[in-house]
Amino acid sequence: MRRIYFDHSATTPVHPEVAEAMYRFLTGDNFGNPSSIHYFGLQARKAVTEAREKVAQAIGASPSEIVFTSGGTEADNMAIHGAAVANRKRGNHVITSAVEHHAVLDAVKNLGKQGFEITILPVDEYGMVRVEDVEKAITDKTTLITIMHANNEVGTIMPVAEIGKLARERGIVFHVDAVQSFGKIPVNVDELGADLLSVSGHKIYGPKGVGALYVRKGTPWRQTLVFGGGQERRRRAGTENVPGIVGLGKAAELALANMEEENRKLTALRDRLIEGVLNRFEDVILTGHPEKRLPNHASFCFKYIEGESLLLSLDMKGIAVSSGSACTSGSLEPSYVLLAMGIPYELAHGSLRVTMGKDNTEEDVDYFLEVMGPVVERIRAISPLTGKTGEPSLGTAVAR
Repeated sequence: MRRIYFDHSATTPVHPEVAEAMYRFLTGDNFGNPSSIHYFGLQARKAVTEAREKVAQAIGASPSEIVFTSGGTEADNMAIHGAAVANRKRGNHVITSAVEHHAVLDAVKNLGKQGFEITILPVDEYGMVRVEDVEKAITDKTTLITIMHANNEVGTIMPVAEIGKLARERGIVFHVDAVQSFGKIPVNVDELGADLLSVSGHKIYGPKGVGALYVRKGTPWRQTLVFGGGQERRRRAGTENVPGIVGLGKAAELALANMEEENRKLTALRDRLIEGVLNRFEDVILTGHPEKRLPNHASFCFKYIEGESLLLSLDMKGIAVSSGSACTSGSLEPSYVLLAMGIPYELAHGSLRVTMGKDNTEEDVDYFLEVMGPVVERIRAISPLTGKTGEPSLGTAVAR
């Protein structure tokens, strides 16, 4: 069976050059602990230092401002709790948006349980935060704003630079979750105005289980989550995951070198797929911003269809896609991101996310469109969301 992977926002395959770089630190004489001062430890320490330089270069930072983590979720939590606690004497108000990843939303809500005031901003129909809403939400107690660079479910790119400028003018720490944008579009901490920024390895053809947090020099921030050692300049305890860090460094290096070429290719594939879906099918809408979206990202809502049925049917045809975020795909509830965008409950159930990668081709897109036709027709024919006349059975939809 032909198999096509269209779920690169969930994870990516490890690049062969990344795997090769990592393998060197799983075998031979490169297994040392970076904290050891003998030959074996120094080899590992050198590799971690080189990886730190590569990640820093990819975001326009200084190597000393990079803290390696176990992934984007830990980086988000470290950023949010560290900034909130360090600035608590100045204020206890935190601002975020309704469409953030759970790693951010749940971390902010946890601060709310600790006595912090939190504001969760609405978004427009494209899933975009309004800069004016951020400005209106700021009070004299606001010490942290955390907004994602690009949304994982609908691909919308946020006006982060404008928000960063606003935060800088008011002396507010600004955290950016760049897990989805890092390595796909330009990410520069100075241009974005970011004081804290989170990235992950497995979204850019690197390994799972490794990420990084950028902490701008001079930013009020405190280590609050992982204690037990002096690693990462006492900012994150624990023996460094040397193979993973090496892989992240190599993946960042490759992403930076190939970004322009990859973006041209992926944008063309994305637009080909979006045009094909909107022209071939009735009762479907494009979700996310029509222009300000990630180059590899297409997302839709199909009327009268359950997204899970569509996903499973496509999987049986050899096509891997998603019905939203991989972190919430096990839920029977529709995406909170889509609901926040004002998409009706019954329509949000029919979501589909198609995210392409460097190995995908025009033939893959055309095969997807070819397969989608009979799949959509079959599911709609038996769907409880439509009546015999093809009209929506709203009672059924609401009951769910």
